[in-house]
Amino acid sequence: MIPTIYDAKANRYEKLQYRRSGNSGILLPAISLGLWQNFGSTKPLEDTRNILRYGFDNGIVHFDLANNYGPPYGSAEETFGEVLRRDFGRYRDELFISTKAGYDMWPGPYGNWGSRKYLLSSLDQSLSRMGLEYVDVFYSHRFDPNTPLEETMGALDTAVRSGKALYAGISSYSAEKTLEAIAILKDLGTPLFIHQPSYSILNRWIEEALLDVLSTHGVGCIAFSPLAQGILSEKYLSSEIPDQSRAADSSSLDKTMLNEQNLEKVRSLSGIAKKRGQTLPQMAIAWVLRDPRITSALIGVRNIEQLKANIAALENTHFDQDELAEIDKFSNGVNINLWEESSSYK
Repeated sequence: MIPTIYDAKANRYEKLQYRRSGNSGILLPAISLGLWQNFGSTKPLEDTRNILRYGFDNGIVHFDLANNYGPPYGSAEETFGEVLRRDFGRYRDELFISTKAGYDMWPGPYGNWGSRKYLLSSLDQSLSRMGLEYVDVFYSHRFDPNTPLEETMGALDTAVRSGKALYAGISSYSAEKTLEAIAILKDLGTPLFIHQPSYSILNRWIEEALLDVLSTHGVGCIAFSPLAQGILSEKYLSSEIPDQSRAADSSSLDKTMLNEQNLEKVRSLSGIAKKRGQTLPQMAIAWVLRDPRITSALIGVRNIEQLKANIAALENTHFDQDELAEIDKFSNGVNINLWEESSSYK
């Protein structure tokens, strides 16, 4: 049984790199922890406490949630709220907590997408589940093509002005829509703090324009799914799909992406990682962080062992030109991106 009283390690801030988010005053850890799939009520609370405490003890101060994270919906926030109550309460001012709204959450016309009603109602529910007065970042989780962007951004502005969020963020917006969001929020007086897009060796859409937009306008970038939905985790180097993997659940990863042509490229990337003295997932995380425009890599884990291995990626984030060229050779022609909002709504 884990002791009720938790004392964080005194040297926790000596263990990670911290990067500035755009032009803001905030430094985020190079690796942040997302609570998407493995932190709901279906997972034992003590397992979650172990993971979160290990992360904080090793310098991870940014924990990323959303209204419908679980499973089931809402339960990741409830679980995190319980860990806050038991362990992290006195460390609240050292934590950077984010949540989002934009995907399906509750029935009816007001439980999805980007309306003012949905976003602000969802934020209130998220705060209640976590037992918080405010979150550090509140995101529009995806662009809504049927709601005026002024309405969606106005809701983020209201969240910040009401004190229920300190900063405003967006996720999976195209470069063009990001530019529009930046302009609207600037006029409202609540600058866009950060963008959270998918980005990995096998999913490089943000390199075309979005990274330049964010850099030009002083907006941070936190990359989610740096392991390409787990394809870069080494689970799929053979042709067999492990039982306990995202691919085993068709709702989490499209099995058609695990074709032999793609897997052969992944095996080649694994060979490059071994020459660097890293595992494939460690190299994948380091590769995302090679670009100074990336504020943080957002990872998800099942256990402490995975978290420890991912943090070790920071021991070697340097790539020489030959390594980058070889990686480019094997990443061409693969685009594992299940988040169509990033490119569909121009």
